[in-house]
Amino acid sequence: MHRDPFLSFAYALLAISIVFLIIIFASVPDFQEGAITEPEIASTPAQKPSMSVSEKKERFRSLMVPAIDKVYADLQQRYIDVAKAVAQGVDENEFAALREKYRAEDNEALLAALKPHPKSIALAQAAMESSWATSRFFRKANNVFGVWSFKKTEPRLAAGEKRGDKTIWVKKYPSIEASVKDYYRTLARGTAYSEFRQLKLQTDDPHQLVKKLDRYSEKGAAYGEELSSIIKFNNFDQFDQ
Repeated sequence: MHRDPFLSFAYALLAISIVFLIIIFASVPDFQEGAITEPEIASTPAQKPSMSVSEKKERFRSLMVPAIDKVYADLQQRYIDVAKAVAQGVDENEFAALREKYRAEDNEALLAALKPHPKSIALAQAAMESSWATSRFFRKANNVFGVWSFKKTEPRLAAGEKRGDKTIWVKKYPSIEASVKDYYRTLARGTAYSEFRQLKLQTDDPHQLVKKLDRYSEKGAAYGEELSSIIKFNNFDQFDQ
């Protein structure tokens, strides 16, 4: 049979093209959807690994426990000294200035203000309010407890949210210890915590006391429940011994 030379050439060219395509596709890697190729991984900047939960909590304790221990010890000693003087029938005028400072009507109210609440509560609130010492307020202002500022003259930091058209400001402290001291002072003086202070004279049980901190947060009663859970789960009551 006579074969057309042009047709033979076309067949040969087609065969060569098929072989060429097979070789090309065989060399292409098999991609999966969403997969990252090795060169892409190699070119990605190395990310600093984030802390684990246990590491974050350990760091929190190392920062907060010494400061709370120091403030608590100072407050407890002052409370003991004043309580002893009151029991001995000291002249009412002797603590007049101290009563004014703590907005206490009498010496009993003064003692309620001076007595420091359990460290476990301070630790639980610090953990919640500072996101275990990782919040912006903590990092940039040493503000452990989210305490607001209402004075333009004091060091402060603008929060990232507003109330209506008003900027929320939080206090800026020179140290963590200063923040802890101001926090204890806030609970010792604020009218919102009068029931909390009265209960302090009757019990040191942190799980009972946190129920009276419902006005510290917009969460209301749920706030105390969360604090109690944090204390239990992290064994913070060991620091009350």
